[in-house]
Amino acid sequence: MFNIVLVSPEMPANVGNIIRLCANTGCNLHIIRPFLFHLNDKHLKRAGLDYHEYANIKIHDTLEDAFEAIGVKEDRRFAISTKGKKYLTDIEFRECDIFIFGRESAGLKEREWDLIGLEQAVRIPMQANSRSLNIANAVSVTVYEAWRQLGFKNSV
Repeated sequence: MFNIVLVSPEMPANVGNIIRLCANTGCNLHIIRPFLFHLNDKHLKRAGLDYHEYANIKIHDTLEDAFEAIGVKEDRRFAISTKGKKYLTDIEFRECDIFIFGRESAGLKEREWDLIGLEQAVRIPMQANSRSLNIANAVSVTVYEAWRQLGFKNSV
């Protein structure tokens, strides 16, 4: 399935919701250090309910480490960002694609964009006066659009 990469997430409840999403969709979750909470944080556990044991979660020290561990071609790495010129629905997704999400407060840093490439930025459509979606919602929208394109492979 797909690979979700969270770069230095800040809010444990968001990560808990994303863990639950990954458990229910078969996505792999890669979390990049540093993050500002413990994986046993009560808000993370509450949001993820008992789905942690069903999710494939990996922790990496750097974005480079995550890319190396995943091993997917550079053109299959997509940064979901308001900087994107292409819409999510303009991309033909494939199994094992990587969806990268930056920090809730500040997005991706310049050095991370250097690794990913701004041409790999993809945006989720929103109203003109909106800044961004909640990260857990953005991950959900992205995963379900990509999975829809694959005919909801392996779903019930």
